[in-house]
Amino acid sequence: MKKALSCALIGTLVISLSPIQQASAQSIEDLNKEIENLEKEQNTKQNETNELEKKQNEMENKINDNKAEQNKTQSDINNIDQKLTDTRNKIDAKEKQIDATNKEIEDLTNRIEELKKEIKDLEERIEKRDKLLKDRLRSIQQNGGEMPYIEVIFGSQSFGDFISRSISVNKIMDSDKEIMDQQKKDKATLEAAKIEVEDKKEKIETEKANLEAQKKELESLKQDLDKQIAQKEKIMEKLEEEHNHLEEYKISIEDEKQILANQAAAAAKAKEIAESEKGKLEQAAREQEEKARKEAEAAAAAKKQASENNNTSSSSSDSKSSSTSSPSQSTPEVTTQSGGGNGTFSWPTSGTISSTYGHRWGKLHRGIDFAVSVGTPVKAAAPGVVIQTNTEHGPGMNGYGNVILIAHSINGETYTTLYAHLSSMAVSSGDVVSAGQVIGNSGNTGHSTGPHLHFEIHKGGWNGDANAKDPMNYLP
Repeated sequence: MKKALSCALIGTLVISLSPIQQASAQSIEDLNKEIENLEKEQNTKQNETNELEKKQNEMENKINDNKAEQNKTQSDINNIDQKLTDTRNKIDAKEKQIDATNKEIEDLTNRIEELKKEIKDLEERIEKRDKLLKDRLRSIQQNGGEMPYIEVIFGSQSFGDFISRSISVNKIMDSDKEIMDQQKKDKATLEAAKIEVEDKKEKIETEKANLEAQKKELESLKQDLDKQIAQKEKIMEKLEEEHNHLEEYKISIEDEKQILANQAAAAAKAKEIAESEKGKLEQAAREQEEKARKEAEAAAAAKKQASENNNTSSSSSDSKSSSTSSPSQSTPEVTTQSGGGNGTFSWPTSGTISSTYGHRWGKLHRGIDFAVSVGTPVKAAAPGVVIQTNTEHGPGMNGYGNVILIAHSINGETYTTLYAHLSSMAVSSGDVVSAGQVIGNSGNTGHSTGPHLHFEIHKGGWNGDANAKDPMNYLP
């Protein structure tokens, strides 16, 4: 539009009055329409910005909720982890107790083996005593009942023999009594030893069983805690992933807000340019009207003078009047760009197209790629205002590397072109550029598989996939 208006302004300097007024009126009308459209665009951008701010607030709330949930989950993980540590310590303690119990069982088993040997010795002694007692009983039975101790005593041949026999009888009786007492004692000792060993064995086995049961409970608790912490870690992983997505979305909203702000600024600048052009056209129209008025006055004066001179020489007057004519002037053709067909935009660079617009690998390739070497000049595809430039390592749109976005207003329609993966940029945000102006050089920055220029056209502001168009439909 700016190019068309410039051509119209140049044309006013060489065409006649009536065409000037018509062209100026038409141009001013176009400018008024353009200004009106730009005001509408500014309002639209403001509404879109308000919506984005609303989304941004919602996103901030979601991020805060996510952080709170992460903190709670982390606290749960810390508590479970502490319980796990305590449980592991208890399991270690139980294992030590079980080891000690096993050692005690081992010692007791060895003691049982010793007791078995002692019991065997006791049984052998008892068996010998039993044999001795049986022999005595057999002797008594063979002598007709009880031992005739009195007969033995009274059968003494002398007093000395009596004493000797009495002592012998007492010894025999004491020996028998001692054998009986020892028999009872050994049997009691054997029974006590058996009971002691069995009690100890039963007690230690019960203690071991209790320890094993406690260890099993602790291991079950540990497994449950392991499951809990695994679940919490999965929740934390999902929350962190959600947080990353929310942060990315927040950044994309901030980027979009910045783009909208730049587009609004570009629209304001375009409106300012249009109003300036309108003022220039109005001034030119006024100057041409004044010039036409003066020329008309001069023509009227000349006509009056010619009429007065007619009385002197009519032939001379006729000759003069017949030779008076207005020189013919041609109106240069004013060219404008197409409003949506081929040729709306010019080629941004030279080189062959290595990748076209369309879906691939489940994702939309929003533009076309030109296979050009690093440093190839990149030109603005139409007149416009630079609304954004991003560096490879700057915030937002990192995948594009060094990238330039330009807003264009063509026949009342807003377009945005994007030039990505540049090695260098020659313009800044807010710069007014003309079609064919070099704005940078191609490169291999951002997510790029090799040197090339990625070029996009969006109808309206840049908004990802939403309003991306196939550039081939707009290039000559």
